[in-house]
Amino acid sequence: MVEVEIDGQKVSVAEGSMVMHAANAAGVYVPHFCYHKKLSIAASCRMCLVEVEKAPKALPACATPVTAGMKVHTHSRKAVEAQKAVMEFLLINHPLDCPICDQGGECQLQDLAVGYGHSMSNYREEKRVVFHKSMGPLISAEEMSRCIHCTRCVRFGQEIGGIMELGMAGRGEHSQILSFLGHSVDSELSGNMIDICPVGALTSKPFRYSARTWELTRRRSVAPHDSLGSNIVVQVKHDRVKRVLPFENESVNECWISDRDRFSYEGLEAADRLQVPMIKQDNEWREASWESALDYVTHALADIAQKHGPESIGMLLSPTSTLEELYLGGALMRGLGSENVDFRLRQTDFSIDATRAGVPWLGHAIDEVDSFDTLLIIGSFLRKDHPLLSARVRHAAKNGTAVHSVHGVAEDWLMPMAGQQVLAPHRWLDHLIEVLVACARQAGQPVPQPYGEVEPSEAAKALAAALAEGEKRAIWLGNAVVQHPQHGAILQVVQAIAQLTGAHFGVIGEASNSVGGYLATALPVVGSSGLDVVQMLAQPRRAYLLHGIEPTLDIADAVSARAALKQADTVIALTAYASPELMELADCLLPIAPFTETGGSFVNCEGRLQSFNGAVRPAGQTRPGWKVLRVLGSLMGIPGFDFESVEQVRQRALAGAVEPVAAEPARPVAPASSNRPGAGLRRSLVRKESLSAAPIPDGRHFGRLLNNQVAPQLPAYRALPWAGVLQRLASVPIYSVDALVRRGTALQKTADARAPVVRLHGETLARLGLEGAAEVRVSQDGHEIVLPLVRDDRLAQDVAWVPAAHVSVTALPAMFGPITLEAVK
Repeated sequence: MVEVEIDGQKVSVAEGSMVMHAANAAGVYVPHFCYHKKLSIAASCRMCLVEVEKAPKALPACATPVTAGMKVHTHSRKAVEAQKAVMEFLLINHPLDCPICDQGGECQLQDLAVGYGHSMSNYREEKRVVFHKSMGPLISAEEMSRCIHCTRCVRFGQEIGGIMELGMAGRGEHSQILSFLGHSVDSELSGNMIDICPVGALTSKPFRYSARTWELTRRRSVAPHDSLGSNIVVQVKHDRVKRVLPFENESVNECWISDRDRFSYEGLEAADRLQVPMIKQDNEWREASWESALDYVTHALADIAQKHGPESIGMLLSPTSTLEELYLGGALMRGLGSENVDFRLRQTDFSIDATRAGVPWLGHAIDEVDSFDTLLIIGSFLRKDHPLLSARVRHAAKNGTAVHSVHGVAEDWLMPMAGQQVLAPHRWLDHLIEVLVACARQAGQPVPQPYGEVEPSEAAKALAAALAEGEKRAIWLGNAVVQHPQHGAILQVVQAIAQLTGAHFGVIGEASNSVGGYLATALPVVGSSGLDVVQMLAQPRRAYLLHGIEPTLDIADAVSARAALKQADTVIALTAYASPELMELADCLLPIAPFTETGGSFVNCEGRLQSFNGAVRPAGQTRPGWKVLRVLGSLMGIPGFDFESVEQVRQRALAGAVEPVAAEPARPVAPASSNRPGAGLRRSLVRKESLSAAPIPDGRHFGRLLNNQVAPQLPAYRALPWAGVLQRLASVPIYSVDALVRRGTALQKTADARAPVVRLHGETLARLGLEGAAEVRVSQDGHEIVLPLVRDDRLAQDVAWVPAAHVSVTALPAMFGPITLEAVK
C-alpha cells in the first residue's frame, strides 16, 4: 500500500494506483470525462488535471501513478485554472443546442460546464460539423458534432463487449467516431455505450425525444429475461414506461445491462396487448367482465374435475413468472387434486427428478467467476443466452482463466479460449464419458464400473488434463444441455467428473426463475402421480391452464403442444398478450400484468432472491397474475388462498427456506357489493395494485436447498454409429426468449432478430449434395418447413443448426434429434 495526501487528507491505496483512484478512496471528486472505473485509462480529455507538489505543471489524475508521500491538490488555483482551460477547449466546437439535446438534464459536460466553463467564449470562428452516423435501430448518432472524443464507447466495445465495432478515425479537428465500414452496432451489450457517453452524441433511438429526464419517475426493478437477474431502473412518465437503465450491483450485473433488458419495454405497448378478459363463444371472441370470466373458469374446471377427475387438468407456467405466481400456480393445482404442473417448458428429459438432492443452481456466487483457474462450459450459446454472464467470463479469460467449451458449434465468444470441443449433440455424452475415464486414470482412481473398456480420445485426455490444472475449477451446464434429450445422463457424468477433479459444477439456468420455480414447487412432487410438461402433452389433458406462455414458441415440442391443446375440452390462458395462437387454441383469456405492472420476486442462478414492486399501474383491466391465481383458488374453495399482499404470498412460498421476509400490513379488502359468495374476492381483484416504494429485499441465499447432486447412476457408453446421420442443434434466439422480448420493436429490427436459417458445415453441405442450394426443405418426424441455407464452418460435422422459438420453425417437433434436408429446386 502507498500513502498519499489528497487535499490535505491522507489515504492509502494499492501500489500502481492512479491519483484518480486515491481521490475516489478519499471521497474527493475530480472532474473528468474519459475516465470510467470499468474501462482502461485513455487520458484523452485532460479534464482531470490536478496539481501535484514539485511537478512543474498540472497532471492528469487518471494517468498519474501515486508515489509514497505524494501531495495532490485537486482544487488549488493551479488545478482549477487548468481544468477551466480544458473546458474552454472542449466547448470550442461543441454545438449550443442544450435546449433540444436529448441528454439535457443528465449531461456530464453540461454539469461540469456550470462549474468550470466561462460565460463567454473567446472562439469566434465557425464551429465544425460532423455528419450523423447510422449505427442501427438501438443507438442514435444523429448529433456527432457533440462528441468530445473521450473514446469511452470505443473502449467499452473492446474491453467489455469484446468486439471493436466503433473506432476513432482522423486526427485533430477531423477526428470522428465511426462504425466500421458503416455497419450497424450489433453487440448484445451495445446500449451501455449510450449510458457511458458523457455528452449527447450517442442516445437511445427508441427513447429519443419521448421525455425529459426531469419528467421521469424512477423505480428499481429486476430484469426477467435471463437467469442473472440484472438490477434495473424503470423510468416512467404518465404511467408509461419510457426507458430502462442499469442499477449498479457489483455482485450481479455490475453497472451494465444487456440490450434485451434495456429495450424490451417497448413490448409493453404492443398492438396485441390484452387489457380485457375475453371468452370464446360460438367460435367468436367476446370481451367479458372479470366476474363473468372468473365464473367461466371456475365452472369449466369444476365440471372437468367432476366428470374426468382432477388429474385431467394440467397447468404450464412460464419460468419468467414471479416466484409468487409460480407458487400459487402449484398450490392451485394441488388444491384441485392434481400434481400436473410444470414450468420447465423447454426441458425434455426428467429422468433424474426422483434422485435430485436439491434445487439445481449455478454452484457458486456470480462474482466468483474471476477467481476460477479453469472453467468448462458445456452446451451453451453463452453470448446470446447470457450476455452479461458472458461479459464476466470474458473478463476472467483476459485475466488468465482458462475457458473451455464443449458444444455443437465453435461460436466466437469474443474471448481467448483455452480449448473448444466441437461435437454433434448426440456425441456430447460419449465425449464426457471419455473425459471421465481420462480424469479417473489421471487421478490414479479406479475407472467407474461401466467404462472399463472405454478408451479416451486425445481430445478427451486434453480436457481432463486441463481440468486438473489450477486450484479452483468450475463446470457449467448451459441451456442446450438442459434442453438435451440426454440431460440427466450428462449431468450424472459431469457430477462424477467434478468429484474427481474437485470442481464446482452447476446449471446456468434459462430464465429469471429457473431456480425459483423449484423453490416454489411449480413442478410435480417426487413420488406423486403428477405429469411433467412432456407427459402432459404426450397424454393430452382435458383442460389446460397456461400462465404467461405462447405454447408453440415457449415449449420445446411445438407440434405436441399445439396438438394437445387442440384436443383439450378447454384451455384457459392467463396472458399479457392476445397472440394469434392463443386466440386459436384458448377458450378464455385473462389479462395478467407483465413484470413492470406487478410486484414479485425472481431467484437468480446463484440463488439470490430479488424482489421488486410494480413500476406502473396495470394497463386497462389487466391484473397481477398472483391476484388472479389467488382469487381463482378462493373461488374454487381451496383453503389457504386468503392472501392480502404479494409479500404474504412470498412468505408462504419460502416458509422454512429462508428467514421470513417482512410483510406489509394487510390492506383491507373493499366491501363486497353483494352477498354472493366470492363477491368480495372479485372486488379485491379489481383494486389497483399498490406501487409501494418499500426497500427491496436482496441477497438472500438458499444454501441448504441449493444442491446439484443426484444419485450416482452412470449411463452406459454407447459409442453408437452416428456417422452420416444429420442431427439438429437448436438455439433460442436472443430476442425470442419470451413474449415481451418478441414484441420489442427496436430489438426485432436488429441483426440478431433475423429470421432463422439452416446452417451447415461446408463438408456436410458437400456430403449431402446441397452445395449451391439457396433453400432447403427441412424434415423432422414427418413435419416439413422450407428455410434458407447458409454455410457455417464453425459447426460440427453432421449438424444442422436450426433455431427454435420463431414462428417460421414451429412446425418442427423437437429441438434435438435426427433431421433431413432436401434442396428446394
